[in-house]
Amino acid sequence: MQVLRDPLGNDDPPRGTVMSIGNFDGVHVGHQAVLSHVVERAAAASTTSVAMTFDPHPIKLLRPGEAPRLVTTLEQRLALIERTGIGTILVMPFTHRLARMAASEFVREVLVDRLKVLEVFIGKNFRFGADRGGDVALLRSMGEELGFEAAAAPIVEAAGGVVSSTRVREAVASGNVEEVAALLGRTFFIDGRVLEGKRLGRTLGFPTLNIEVENEIEPKLGVYITAVNIPSFDRTFAAVTNIGVRPTVYQNSLTTVESHLLDFTADVYQERVRLFFLRRLRDERAFASTMQLMTQIRRDVAAARDFFAGHPVDGLELILP
Repeated sequence: MQVLRDPLGNDDPPRGTVMSIGNFDGVHVGHQAVLSHVVERAAAASTTSVAMTFDPHPIKLLRPGEAPRLVTTLEQRLALIERTGIGTILVMPFTHRLARMAASEFVREVLVDRLKVLEVFIGKNFRFGADRGGDVALLRSMGEELGFEAAAAPIVEAAGGVVSSTRVREAVASGNVEEVAALLGRTFFIDGRVLEGKRLGRTLGFPTLNIEVENEIEPKLGVYITAVNIPSFDRTFAAVTNIGVRPTVYQNSLTTVESHLLDFTADVYQERVRLFFLRRLRDERAFASTMQLMTQIRRDVAAARDFFAGHPVDGLELILP
């Protein structure tokens, strides 16, 4: 797959392509459906399939206080789009100049003059151009005039409703990681680097990896059954992960993400790992003593071992870095 990060400048993007345009945060099953359709249409026309996305997210530039916390980093998004078979990704730097460009101007200057697009597919609710003036109807009418076809991407439902990036974010924020998996069509994951912590887990008999998360969003505070991929070991380990402020031991502590790997004790400080969320066990809560905390951790580990007895790590469908 080709990734072009300056498609309106020094890069030489492919012309005469079949394209989808969107933010594609999470690359959920709805995104996957339209991108797969683009791949099929491009193959039928013997041309290149293209996904155009934006960085940063437009709301971050225009209304930063209202910007959503994104499900995926840009690099994760690109890797997930690649899995759909898309041939080229155009990463459009979202600038104030681009934000001020009228939708009709964007169609003429970018889609037609620059890219000579053959077909364009966008989400039914996707808007583009200044004041969000561009939509499927505009693309269709201008396509008839300028010689390209346009259509709305089909609506996809999963887990009892229409799939959207907003719905994915809400499910992540509520800690419903199994619903998130249904919406994404994959196990939800975050990436991060292992930092040296205060070694509290080690003193309690449950050493942990203290993970500095790269993603903007992480699940609701609580305890989860997880899996951790450590690239240097070329292996994924069963784990229990706590997201929280460790109220039994610390007060006014910052939120941490700490994973206890069930059968692993080596130091991997500064290594980048991928953390998969499989099931939520419970809320984080304060205990009257560290003895009570240790008893609960033992219960959490036992619950995780029961889970992995029926769902071996090697048998899970995980997207590895």
